[in-house]
Amino acid sequence: MSESALPAATSTGTEPDVAHQADPPDPWWRHAVIYQIYPRSFADSDGDGIGDLPGIIARLDHLVELGVDAVWLSPFYPSPQADAGYDVADYRDVDPIFGRLADADQLLAAARSRGLRVIVDLVPNHTSSAHPWFGAALAAGPGGQARARYVFRDGRGPAGVEPPNDWQSVFGGPAWTRVTEPDGRPGQWYLHLFDTGQPDLNWDHPEVRAEFVDILRYWLDRGVDGFRVDVAHGLIKQADLADWKPQIEPVSGPGTEGPRPPMWDQDGVHEIYRDWRRVLDSYPGERILVAEAWVQPAERLAAYVRPDEMHQAFNFEYLEASWSAPAQYAVITRSLAASAAVGAPTTWVLSNHDVLRHATRLALPIGTPRPRGIGVDDPQPDPVLGLRRARAATLLMLSLPGSAYLYQGEELGLPEHTTLPDEARQDPTWERGGHTERGRDGCRVPIPWEADAPSYGFGPTDASWLPQPTLWAEYALDRQRGVAGSTYEVYRTSLRLRRELRLGTGSVYWLESPDGVLYFRNGELRVLTNFGAEPVELPDGAELVHASGPLDGAGRVPTDATVWLRIDEPGAG
Repeated sequence: MSESALPAATSTGTEPDVAHQADPPDPWWRHAVIYQIYPRSFADSDGDGIGDLPGIIARLDHLVELGVDAVWLSPFYPSPQADAGYDVADYRDVDPIFGRLADADQLLAAARSRGLRVIVDLVPNHTSSAHPWFGAALAAGPGGQARARYVFRDGRGPAGVEPPNDWQSVFGGPAWTRVTEPDGRPGQWYLHLFDTGQPDLNWDHPEVRAEFVDILRYWLDRGVDGFRVDVAHGLIKQADLADWKPQIEPVSGPGTEGPRPPMWDQDGVHEIYRDWRRVLDSYPGERILVAEAWVQPAERLAAYVRPDEMHQAFNFEYLEASWSAPAQYAVITRSLAASAAVGAPTTWVLSNHDVLRHATRLALPIGTPRPRGIGVDDPQPDPVLGLRRARAATLLMLSLPGSAYLYQGEELGLPEHTTLPDEARQDPTWERGGHTERGRDGCRVPIPWEADAPSYGFGPTDASWLPQPTLWAEYALDRQRGVAGSTYEVYRTSLRLRRELRLGTGSVYWLESPDGVLYFRNGELRVLTNFGAEPVELPDGAELVHASGPLDGAGRVPTDATVWLRIDEPGAG
């Protein structure tokens, strides 16, 4: 077969495998597999139905056994929980529902003793409305210095009764709320691109910039290894706050054509991250910044990971790519090229706390736009099809060079909870959107550890902040550990081989393949994913190293399967 090379960002030679043998080790973050923990739903130590930091500590050995390199913790800071902790009232403490500050220190020490690094969430686009700064802003009145830390504006129309512009909240409804001034009269409006309890900060204000540098130092001094930066593309708004008429999904950015929305991906954000990078570089141990930036095209996203800015940026274009060979080829090619142009790794992801779990998303008809939640009266995806494709997608992702993120429970094959009762929903999207979008609760349900234990081992009681489906028992860790072919063991094997074969520091070399098949080489490994309707033969001389599922009776790769192969070729690599 002929082949064409597309080097990854970690390699520039025509045979990168040889070059790496003499090179010093790459920084850990260029090839790490990082596991996202959503603290509310990982492990509950005290039986109140909400996961906590002591619960995480008790389950860290699971992550060691799984074979990941680091963990990312979603917010655990004091918060009214209007948006599950992404409305932060105090950036330097732990919410009592999750434990104490001493528990955070113990967690960092316990992870470090196991060789795990810890990344924490940083939420800089907005604070909680319960943050002392916002209380001071309301008390200060129009023109006060405290109010200047946020985005307050006079309203339009007679007596300012209309919002300052037409922007809509990501969670539905207007992005502006009018306040009552200290004298009791209706007054200015404040911007909240998300919930009303999440007022946007004014990043043109020097006090805001100084505060977050201090927050970075606070947690770096406590020993964290980095920060995942929430809404990294939203901190700077277009100065005139111009109306934005196009009907697009605001959090996804402008796509490949047309102007950028005035609230997303403004060039001024990069100055902020250059300042932050200097702070992190002043600490030992390769501390990192990770951008949650829903930005397209790939070249715009790559600007966030230039050498003097962030280290990683989630590849959401990859997460949203259609399940087909042409779509996957295109997004992988674009992503690697854009990252390589700035000397950065590509950071792959399939699931997180904001999107449908990929074991459900991939069961939808190919080309279906990603829904924001699925409810009991919606068409139900096929869980068998979804899991088969999810395992194939995971093996494809873990064979790619760069870093990869896993979301808690995906190693168990967990699907979305698509029959969650509407009355149990807590995502603000459900209420603010007028009950038109189910929101993200379905991917946040507490995960199962033990099939026959209360709350499936999530905690010592049956309490669970979101109800768990009865089918959780079949996905429980204790039903899968040690069982050949289980999703959990497929993940463990994938992570072990990824590390042993150094796939994270390799390169993609595309190989000729039939329609509907993706086929490439990374180092000594060959990777084949069959998206087509018919099974395909293994290449001549191929040795099967690993597979997302069994081959068919004739030894062929079935539809919706990925295999890792080795072929002895004299003089190759």
